[in-house]
Amino acid sequence: MTVAVVTPVYRNAATLAALSRRVAGALAGRQWTLRFVVDASPDDSLAVAHGLAATDRRLAVTALPRNMGQNRALLAGLAASDAGTDAWVCLDADLQDPPEAVPALLDRLAAGDAGVVFAGRRGSYESRARLLTGTLHRAAMARLTGLPPDAGAFLAMDRPSRDRLLALDPPGIVAGVGAAGIPCVSIPVARASRPVGRSAWAPAARLNQSARSLLWAYRAR
Repeated sequence: MTVAVVTPVYRNAATLAALSRRVAGALAGRQWTLRFVVDASPDDSLAVAHGLAATDRRLAVTALPRNMGQNRALLAGLAASDAGTDAWVCLDADLQDPPEAVPALLDRLAAGDAGVVFAGRRGSYESRARLLTGTLHRAAMARLTGLPPDAGAFLAMDRPSRDRLLALDPPGIVAGVGAAGIPCVSIPVARASRPVGRSAWAPAARLNQSARSLLWAYRAR
C-alpha cells in the first residue's frame, strides 16, 4: 500500500521537522509521501517546509496563494497526491494527531470493509470548553449522518473514498464522508496536547465552521 500523508500547515514552523521525523519513523518499511499544504501561513512555515523537502524526496509542498482554511487545504493536498497512491492520511501539523497511530489506521483500512478509518478522539488535549463544544459538534454530526461520534479530521481513506470527496467538494472532510455514505469505522486514538503555540481556530471561526458543516450535512441528507 502506497500512502500519501496530507497535513494543512498554518503557523506550524516549529513542529514541521518533528512531524516529518515522526511520520518517517511510523511508516518505516512502507512506501509513503508527506505533503505540507501551507495555507498562506504568516510565519516561516513555507520556508521550513521547502527546506525539509529539499533534503527528502518523500516530502512535498503545496503553497496556497491565500488563506483558505483547514478543509480547503486538505482537499488541495488530497488532489495533489495522486499517481500510484493507494491510501491517503489526513492529520494536523501541530503534533496533536500522533503519527505513530497512522499504521493502525492503515491496517484497519486494509481489512477492506470500510473506505474511511477515523482516529476516534480520546484524551484531555484541549481546554474543557473546547472539548465540550467539540463533543457536541461531533454528536450532532453523528446524529445527522450516522458517523462515529468520535470522528475527526485525523483519518485514513482509500482511493474510491478520496475520489468521492473531491467530487463532492464538502465544507468539511468529516461532513463529506457522512454525506457521501462512505462506509467508515473509528478506532480510539489519544490526542496529545499541543507542544508549542496555540490553535489557529478562533472561537468565532470554529463556531462558524461547525454551523456550516452541520447545515451542509443536513441539506445533503
